Amino acid sequence: MPDLLLELLSEEIPARMQARAAEDLRRLVTEGLVERGLTYAHATAFVTPRRLALAVAGLAERSAALREERKGPRVDAPEKALEGFLRSTGLAREDLEIRDDRKSQVWFAVTERPGRAAAAIVAETVEAVVRGFPWPKSMRWGEGGLRWVRPLHGILCQLSTEAGSEIVPLEIEGIRAGDTTRGHRFMAPETIRVSGVEDYAARLERARVLLDPAERAGRIRHDAKQLAFAQGLEVVEDEALLAEIAGLVEWPVVLMGRIGERFLDLPPEVLQTSMKAHQKFLSVRDPNSARIVGYVVVANRETADDGATILAGNARVLAARLADAAFFWENDLRMPPEAMVAKLDGVTFHNRLGSQGERIARIAALAREIAPLVGADPDLAERAARLAKADLASEMVYEFPELQGVMGRYYAERAGEDPAVAAAAEEHYSPLGPNDAVPKASVSVAVALADKLDTLAGHWWIPEKPTGSRDPFALRRAGLGAIRLILGNDLRLKLTELLIGVMVANMQASKAAEAISRAGLLDELEKKGLRQDVIDRAFEEFASESISDFSDEEIRNGLLEVYDLIFFLTDRLKVHLRGEGIRHDVIDAAFQLGGQDDLMLLVARVRALQDFLGTEDGANLLAGYKRAVNILSQEEKKDGVEYSLDPHPSLAETDAERALFTALDAAEVAIAPALDAEDFAGAMTALAGLRGPIDAFFDTTIVNAESDIVRRNRLCLLHRIRTVMNRVAVFSAVEGG
Repeated sequence: MPDLLLELLSEEIPARMQARAAEDLRRLVTEGLVERGLTYAHATAFVTPRRLALAVAGLAERSAALREERKGPRVDAPEKALEGFLRSTGLAREDLEIRDDRKSQVWFAVTERPGRAAAAIVAETVEAVVRGFPWPKSMRWGEGGLRWVRPLHGILCQLSTEAGSEIVPLEIEGIRAGDTTRGHRFMAPETIRVSGVEDYAARLERARVLLDPAERAGRIRHDAKQLAFAQGLEVVEDEALLAEIAGLVEWPVVLMGRIGERFLDLPPEVLQTSMKAHQKFLSVRDPNSARIVGYVVVANRETADDGATILAGNARVLAARLADAAFFWENDLRMPPEAMVAKLDGVTFHNRLGSQGERIARIAALAREIAPLVGADPDLAERAARLAKADLASEMVYEFPELQGVMGRYYAERAGEDPAVAAAAEEHYSPLGPNDAVPKASVSVAVALADKLDTLAGHWWIPEKPTGSRDPFALRRAGLGAIRLILGNDLRLKLTELLIGVMVANMQASKAAEAISRAGLLDELEKKGLRQDVIDRAFEEFASESISDFSDEEIRNGLLEVYDLIFFLTDRLKVHLRGEGIRHDVIDAAFQLGGQDDLMLLVARVRALQDFLGTEDGANLLAGYKRAVNILSQEEKKDGVEYSLDPHPSLAETDAERALFTALDAAEVAIAPALDAEDFAGAMTALAGLRGPIDAFFDTTIVNAESDIVRRNRLCLLHRIRTVMNRVAVFSAVEGG
């Protein structure tokens, strides 16, 4: 069985596109081969700055012959039907067969397609892939119509067996496939003739080209560590940068240089970011002082002077870059943080939510309100919130936006601010993702939570909510960040009360409140489980604050957005807990109780419910609950009435029925204090006592008794089962049972 070797040689492919391009080449070629009837064993793709390569092993020599039979219209069908059938098959009338089919005769089309040679299928597939390759950006050159990421110079395409190799007959826009490639652009530019995959990789390595990106990255990592270790230093780990550097060179030559003495006082993050962003250098630090003192340059060629000229040239360029960074640093230190904050009054945060300065004022007020709830000093929290975003006006962050927060901490420390204020400047952006650390310092927590809640409330009001995959303001990330702050610090917060205040502040900031229609939002919220009476009560409390800035309609709309935001946070909580193995329907069962805006309490209830449902008692009790609710719902629908009155024990006729009354009484007595004490495990234990009585009731008692009075009483008893159990969780939301 032949092996396929394909190489597409071009000008330099951007490093950021290489990994995806290699995977696309492997996927598109193998899928194309299979679609055309050619099987294979396995395929591996490689990429260097100048070439995409693919090795496909174990190709079939030919595609299988195909015989296809298609049933057509009846022989006595209208002529138009036959003509349409002939067009669809591409056959003539005399090519058709007449066969008996039940009580009539029908036309049959039989087509036989012989197998095709692998070379023809490969040529057809490769041309289709090259012409339609999904580069993020591509270009045309010369007079041809082919688009490629950079000008394409050569195609190596051959099939090889133990007996030898053959060139696949392929030509694209005047580029004819062959069995040759070229080595390193500078060290071995000569043409290389190859015969098979192993020969190809070996000859390229002799021509100073390492085909495998992982091998190039591994060599850079090893050599860089060895150079640093020899001088008592260590390389700062940066896998993303390492992968990018490996995509810039075909033959990595690792060199190490030292940073000029006059730049060593710059913050290490500034040195590292400047070298990474501008020069693609790996940073080298002193493990004793943690200062960045050197850098690793990866050249793409060996030189007679062992890289001295390359290193000297890079040192000159780096010195200029770091001189710029030093200039920014010194200028920023001349401006106190308060002055930086003042500059943000003229910077728009959002055209509907005012300036950055106005937003900072909202965050500061909210941080002061949150501070007592998280154990922080209100004055420190407000101060930290007012200065946390000061570095957005700095020259350093303007040059390196990724340093926001980090530079804020340095500027606050240099200005003599309280350490908690300086720490909050850096930490209030966290957590940025699911794996980012959650701040633990109380002041940082207050500012971080205020920042995220203001972002969410403001964008909910204007409204700019996430839709589908669209989330330009990273609101899902902000929501998950707020949840992780609450859960990670065991915070007991009433989100509804907090969010109403935040929403009011953003409504006041918005200049377009009256122009936004929220028709239908209440209907959407009711479908999610929000009751009308909850909105009505909140409206009365909210309106009683005499907020004269808003009409009743605007107040009501603000409340609707608050509850919609809480539903959004609950959805984010489901995503978070699902990663911990918590079922989404269990979260629904707890949340649908209403008023569940204390996330810590909600999670405690959810965990207890999940544990309970995982027991035999819990699973059987859920089945009994579902049975009771289904019977009750069916009978209420049939009778057109609601059986919600209290059932009378005196009407019980069976021992199992009387035992169920007793068990429900005992459960109610035990559940109430357990819930008041937030002992959800205890409440579940009380529910577990219902399992046996409910099972016995259904085993021995007919709900639809002949006596109407007894039947109604038993249906009311089923309603009581639902009511008692729903005090702990809305079990109808739980799947299964």
